[in-house]
Amino acid sequence: MRALRTLSRWVLIPALGTLLAGCSGSALVKQDDLNTLKQAETVQSGELRQLSEDLKAHHRGMVRNNNENTRALIETIREQIKPPSCPKRPQPVCSSVSSGETASSSHFQDMLVVGELEKVHFLEPGFTYEARVDTGAETSSLDARNVTYFERNGEDWVRFDVPVPGTKDKLKTLERPLSRNARIIQASADDSERRAVVELQFAIGDHVQKAEFTLSNREALSHTVLIGRNILRDVMLVDVGKDFATQLPAKFTSKAGKNQSAKEAPQ
Repeated sequence: MRALRTLSRWVLIPALGTLLAGCSGSALVKQDDLNTLKQAETVQSGELRQLSEDLKAHHRGMVRNNNENTRALIETIREQIKPPSCPKRPQPVCSSVSSGETASSSHFQDMLVVGELEKVHFLEPGFTYEARVDTGAETSSLDARNVTYFERNGEDWVRFDVPVPGTKDKLKTLERPLSRNARIIQASADDSERRAVVELQFAIGDHVQKAEFTLSNREALSHTVLIGRNILRDVMLVDVGKDFATQLPAKFTSKAGKNQSAKEAPQ
């Protein structure tokens, strides 16, 4: 190891001397070149700084122009694509009527107002019953017992018994042409029931009308007659807060009273 160190010293010393001699000589010879290089470096540094500032300014200008173009494009789109506007609601046009009211209200005023319970007079057999008004029933119904089908002059007829008002067990037999048969499905039964439908003329208040009634045994129900929508439609308005809103004319009540007195008289 000691020998290697000694050898290194002898080799490095001459080389170092030669290097120092060359550096000193080159420094004396190329001093002007170094000054020129320094000046060129200074000039280039200034140019680089100027170029950097120019690039920054150019970038800012491009960003500003891009923002302005974007805003202009958005404004153009907004002008061309306008949001939909709701149409104006048409103003109601009221037709003039003699009473100064609308036609619909005039129509309602012409309709008969009935309560949930009403007196119904059947022109034949001349009986007056207490009826329940039910807007949920499509067809009106009459209490009928012993319904029998038969044929008369090639047409289908039906014979049935109706209760006599004011009595417990008395019945009166009526015969009417069969209008049709209705299929009734009871909520408590799975099978449907066929019921005869006949037309009967009746009066509620001073309104006289002929309408269809299904013939059904209503002995266990609260009311002998049920008034449904086939009678109420376009003719009557129901006031659920009233009972017996109408009054039968005297000609019907007096006829019912005479019939009742005759039936109660001893035979």
